[in-house]
Amino acid sequence: MEPKPWTERVLRAFKEEIGGLNFRLILAHVVMHLLPSHHFPRLRTTIYRLAGFRIGPRSLIFGRMEFTGSTALQRQLSIGADTMVNVNCFIDLNAQIHIGDRAAIGHHVTFVTADHDLGSASCRAGVMRPKPIIIEDGCWIGANSMILPGVRLGHGSIVSAGSVVSGSVPPDRMVGGVPARPLKTLSSGP
Repeated sequence: MEPKPWTERVLRAFKEEIGGLNFRLILAHVVMHLLPSHHFPRLRTTIYRLAGFRIGPRSLIFGRMEFTGSTALQRQLSIGADTMVNVNCFIDLNAQIHIGDRAAIGHHVTFVTADHDLGSASCRAGVMRPKPIIIEDGCWIGANSMILPGVRLGHGSIVSAGSVVSGSVPPDRMVGGVPARPLKTLSSGP
């Protein structure tokens, strides 16, 4: 059997590479590059809605978000009403992420849904096991924080800036640090 001509191999490789591209999201990001950060949040939010993301009324996106994931990114993310997402957030959408109403997401926050089984010594990152992230209503996530797979932030909880959250947080609790630990119980009233 003769090897395939190099042109067929190149064409097949090219098709495999572009097969997962999301052209609506690419177009949205091209437009986003034209908008200065912290300006035009309503327009930016509308563009993300047009790209297919579910974003509640009166929510605002202040900067470009970076997404990664295997497929159907738009179906994996939902953002509630009256929520604010600051600039330069990284959102891994290998599993669903739900951000509730009246949440505040600081700049450079990272959401990671991809986890791995522990592999053998020859490859420690074993089989990928995506786990969803749930941010309940009223949460505040400080700048440069990282939310890891399977985390649920309870209603009204706060994550201090620069924290790494690897476990779920009860409602009305402030956590902080690396790894995040309880800092304070907050009042549940208005």
